[in-house]
Amino acid sequence: MSLLVVGLSHRSAPVSVLERASLSADAKVKLLHDTLAAEPATEATVLATCNRIELYADVDKFHAGVAELSTLLAQHSGVALEELTPYLYVHYEDRAVHHLFSVACGLDSMVVGEGQILGQIKDALALGQELHTAGRLINDLFQQALRVGKRAHSETGIDRAGQSLVTFGLEQLAVRTPVAEWAAGKRALVIGAGSMSSLAAATLARVGVAEIVVANRTADRAERLAEILVASGTGVSAVAVPMARVADELTRVDVVVSCTGATGLVLTADDVLDAVSWGSAPDPAPHTPAGPDAAPAGLELAGQDADVLARLVAAARDGGRLADAGAARTISAAVEADGCPVGPDGRAALTGVDANSLELHGTWADQGEAAAQRQPRRSTRTQPHATTVRLALLDLAMPRDIDAAVHRIPGVRLVDIESLAEASADAPMAADVDAVRGIVAQEVAAFGAAQRAAHITPTVVALRAMAAEVVAMEVARLDGRLPDLDERQRAEVTQTVRRVVDKLLHAPTVRVKQLASEPGGAGYAEALRELFDLDPQTVASVSRADAADPMNDDDPGRAS
Repeated sequence: MSLLVVGLSHRSAPVSVLERASLSADAKVKLLHDTLAAEPATEATVLATCNRIELYADVDKFHAGVAELSTLLAQHSGVALEELTPYLYVHYEDRAVHHLFSVACGLDSMVVGEGQILGQIKDALALGQELHTAGRLINDLFQQALRVGKRAHSETGIDRAGQSLVTFGLEQLAVRTPVAEWAAGKRALVIGAGSMSSLAAATLARVGVAEIVVANRTADRAERLAEILVASGTGVSAVAVPMARVADELTRVDVVVSCTGATGLVLTADDVLDAVSWGSAPDPAPHTPAGPDAAPAGLELAGQDADVLARLVAAARDGGRLADAGAARTISAAVEADGCPVGPDGRAALTGVDANSLELHGTWADQGEAAAQRQPRRSTRTQPHATTVRLALLDLAMPRDIDAAVHRIPGVRLVDIESLAEASADAPMAADVDAVRGIVAQEVAAFGAAQRAAHITPTVVALRAMAAEVVAMEVARLDGRLPDLDERQRAEVTQTVRRVVDKLLHAPTVRVKQLASEPGGAGYAEALRELFDLDPQTVASVSRADAADPMNDDDPGRAS
């Protein structure tokens, strides 16, 4: 076995690199065709999800294989090789098997224990089979990976360690509120009708949203998904709309989940800003300051002059918002979509504010921007707005569907792949993870032993064929020397010679298969060929016959 995997994932590369390196359906096909056209690879398939791209291949040369697969990944992903290389990882032989089995069990997922990866592994195998790029090794490996993943989920509580990316994303949108309570009665828009979008729609229906609108470029798929949701028995109302209606639907929904194969943005910051500006939203609960010039409750005042603060509050009283460390905080008056005293274009948004007060406000806002830049990035991505969330957005696409800038819009909460990666880094590991790791170790050892044993089987079969040929030649020779033997005598002599040969070969062939199944046992096949002077072409023909017939597995009766 010379299995090689070259890839990158959320564990090795930042989301910005993964986003750019994503593969379209056509790119996957071209990548696999080019991989087989390359000299080191004899079979291959690609596993590409929203947070990983991995190219699996059976290669005859390790270093040449790594160089070729890395170059092909860079070529088809559109990211230059020198930029991609620092984020690539390489696994070979047993380590490659261990990696795929761990992936199948959800141990390498962004959300540990999620089961959706099994469907993606199945899709990767199906693609290799459809394109005829998956040979015996890839077929055996991926089919076994699927069995290992199912075993892990059925024999352990790994499901308790995590959940699907969709469920985890909804939990992040709901913050500290139970998802079912947060989702009850909400209206949702699902953009896309693929496997991830379908899972998202089903999850939303299960947790209790009242209405789901499905938008997709292919109308038939959107309508089919809507029909399935209505028939699911959850009581959800579901309709399909064309993509042209997305902007209108944004104004009337509470939650958006987007996962399409688009290469550009599906929702821009302007789209979202227009939606929350025109959509109906409940006003935030009013807050009454202690005095006419009092600071808003909860506003951090450390290091700020009290007089300056009082003047700023007085200056901004009509606008109703102040900038503090990059986040908008609500004060006494009802606010518009963005009531900061200084608008985004730098022009004053307040009437009658004296220049001195406006200058002081600008100074404080600048200090806030500097403070925001000194904070860790995740603090600006994962903290909910102080205002009521008007629109919750979950972006599960790679590359992203929703402009990351929307998280700066008041009343909008965005959770995307990047923020999910940050949040999952703090998720506790379940005790069952150790049990799954044990299963993976067992299965890797068993798979390696089976592959090494299968590797020597053609040699053993060729040896037995040679022995049978020798027996046949000697019986024919005996017939020439003793022509008077009757049929019963000739059969007895023939059977005796065969028994002698079988007994002489039994122990060596059984033992060599046992030795070959152990790590480092690949050399025993070569030793057997050398000792018995076996014709390499005969051994190769047996190997080709086995590869052509997947059901022609090792038969203990033939080899012993």
